[in-house]
Amino acid sequence: MTNMYNRSLLEEILRIDNLERAQKQVIRNKGAAGVDGLTIEKLPQHMRENRQEIRLQIRERTYQPSPVKRVEIPKPNGGKRLLGIPTVTDRVIQQAVTQVLTPLFNQQFHDHSYGFRPGKNAEMAIRKALEFMNDGYEWIVDIDLERFFDTVNHDRLMNLISRTVKDGDVISLIRKFLVSGVQLDEGYKETIVGTPQGGNLSPLLSNIMLNELDQELESRGLRFVRYADDCIIMVKSEMAANRVMRSVSKYIEKTLGLIVNTAKSQVTKPNNPDFKFLGFGFLQDYYTDNYLAKPHEKSIESFKYKLKQLTKRNWSVDTKYQVERINQLIRGWVNYFKIGYMKKVLESIDAHTRVRLRMCIWTKWKTPKNRRKNLIKLGMNKANAYKNSHTSKGVTRIAYSWVLTTTITNKRLAQFGLISGAQYYSKVHV
Repeated sequence: MTNMYNRSLLEEILRIDNLERAQKQVIRNKGAAGVDGLTIEKLPQHMRENRQEIRLQIRERTYQPSPVKRVEIPKPNGGKRLLGIPTVTDRVIQQAVTQVLTPLFNQQFHDHSYGFRPGKNAEMAIRKALEFMNDGYEWIVDIDLERFFDTVNHDRLMNLISRTVKDGDVISLIRKFLVSGVQLDEGYKETIVGTPQGGNLSPLLSNIMLNELDQELESRGLRFVRYADDCIIMVKSEMAANRVMRSVSKYIEKTLGLIVNTAKSQVTKPNNPDFKFLGFGFLQDYYTDNYLAKPHEKSIESFKYKLKQLTKRNWSVDTKYQVERINQLIRGWVNYFKIGYMKKVLESIDAHTRVRLRMCIWTKWKTPKNRRKNLIKLGMNKANAYKNSHTSKGVTRIAYSWVLTTTITNKRLAQFGLISGAQYYSKVHV
């Protein structure tokens, strides 16, 4: 940000090196094309050919962002999350804006805000929550904001931004993104309120909006942890928790103009099975009574479902590629939940994954001749290989039986590259 104040913020955003960095980030993030159909693969050439024109249009305030493409993502609980997919060009510009504005706003944000901030992450949020719980603040005020990204008031948000950003060109550009509209199957729809979840600028805008809540909670002397629109407040008694629930909900609705989902908001304790924060649940240590983190049951079920999708018998891909995808999922999941306690869960999931992979391999062998050849190759004598290659047993029974557990052994699967979630967890658990 050298010499930022010698030039306008807009010029910082439009600097070639900033735009190139933004373009690289958009490519790394991958993602689908927007309403114009332009893909990530074609983005570099498009920017080379059009970058100067785009910069000129933004400077002259004639640039018009395209409507975002509305997609519905199924949620684990059966509901749907609405995402807005901007065009890849708009994603580059939003990312360029974010890169310049983040350092300006980041210094204003509260220490206990952990979402989408440099040097902060979900693990740090969970650690801070555990610290408060184990200091005796074990009553949780869990306030759910209903459709946060769809209900943000544009005027209030722009007012908050303009307290820090004094460049009118940048203010104008941000507002254009807010009101660019949504393209639905049935046609175009204006966006009078809300900031589409899915844009590169949305996380920063949500933090700017909810920083007002953070400062209010701080002024009341409350212990809290926030990650984007997920926020929990921790107090010492049920009476205090109910009082905070009422007063903070009123502040959120009356002052911030957001909507509290009363059906999902709750006063609870950490070890309530229904309580989930950032995918984690909590339990109490038998010896110390201290609270510990663990993956929530819903997170475990979601993980199992994803593994099941990767071990479908009718997925006709090379086993090596299949194992790579399974490993990728296991590593990502364990890395996210590594501060939680879950070794026994992972051992059970490992065993089930190995069975399902054996089922896939048996199915891919297809013919009795090929099965016999592979069983012999894996050490079975010819008579048993012949008999079992012609078996009438179903694939599930075979996968659990000695036929495959003594040939496609755990050791062989490990040598082939399949990682054990439990063993990987033992290495990374902190």
